[in-house]
Amino acid sequence: MKKVLLWLSMFLLMSMPLLAQDNAKLEVFGGWQYQHLGGDMGYVLGNSLPVGWNASVTGKINKHLGVTADFSGNYKSYTNAGIAGHTHLYTFTGGPVYSLNSESKFNPFVHVLFGGAHVSAPYLYNISTNTAQYTSSNGFTTMFGGGVDYKAKKNIAVRLAQFDWVYYHFSGRSYAGNVRYSSGVVFHF
Repeated sequence: MKKVLLWLSMFLLMSMPLLAQDNAKLEVFGGWQYQHLGGDMGYVLGNSLPVGWNASVTGKINKHLGVTADFSGNYKSYTNAGIAGHTHLYTFTGGPVYSLNSESKFNPFVHVLFGGAHVSAPYLYNISTNTAQYTSSNGFTTMFGGGVDYKAKKNIAVRLAQFDWVYYHFSGRSYAGNVRYSSGVVFHF
């Protein structure tokens, strides 16, 4: 028992310098997003999905490099021939992130994210039954982008802007030229 207490005491004493570090090891972001769809995807689903959310968790490897898991959803409701339709687009991605982490209030970052996407949209409107028939598809997505956070308090920042170029691949078809904008709050732990 004495050896266990001795080892535990040594471990705690050796860990004390880690508590004094100012660099956060974990960042959690939550906010809203707007997505502009380009090319054929914009033609099929409409040019924009104005209502959306974005959340991410970033584990820091060191002061500048981290790994991010990013999740988002966008929604659009509209009427065609008097029938209501709804489009839903979800992404779940992950990848490396590089942040400047300067001593100033502003912290720019860049990231490359890879993962999946799911889309659900009406493809046929039945006027006789006043309903829309839906199709859904899972696919691959890639995002290249970055943004800037403003440090409001020691452990809270405001994500002023995050811009991403987004590529989608669904059922053998590729859709490029999509752009998303996100903004929200970042918590540092």
